[in-house]
Amino acid sequence: MAKRGGFPGGMGMGNMNNLMKQAQKMQRQMEENQKLLEEQEFTVTSGGQAVEITITGKKEITKVKIDPEAVDPDDVEMLEDLIMAAVNEAIKKVEEASSEAMGKIAGRSGLGGMPF
Repeated sequence: MAKRGGFPGGMGMGNMNNLMKQAQKMQRQMEENQKLLEEQEFTVTSGGQAVEITITGKKEITKVKIDPEAVDPDDVEMLEDLIMAAVNEAIKKVEEASSEAMGKIAGRSGLGGMPF
């Protein structure tokens, strides 16, 4: 006689409840980590510290510091490039921290193979 009800592969309601609890726990951890990340600040430099950028985990730039020696009226392009490089590096640093935090959550939950 065929089995009735349940999920294919023998996944009963107990397993489904455990899976839901695990997903809810992971959701809370992700929210907590996101909040912590948003409160952090990251500082990067470019051009041998000619330009310094500070950015939050929300990817909001909070500080730009330019060494006066980097300001050459005849070579504004170089300064623009230094600023652009610093901003891109700052964004990359925030994204790496975010990926690392989410990877830790996925690893702890046993879902390490999930693409977060």
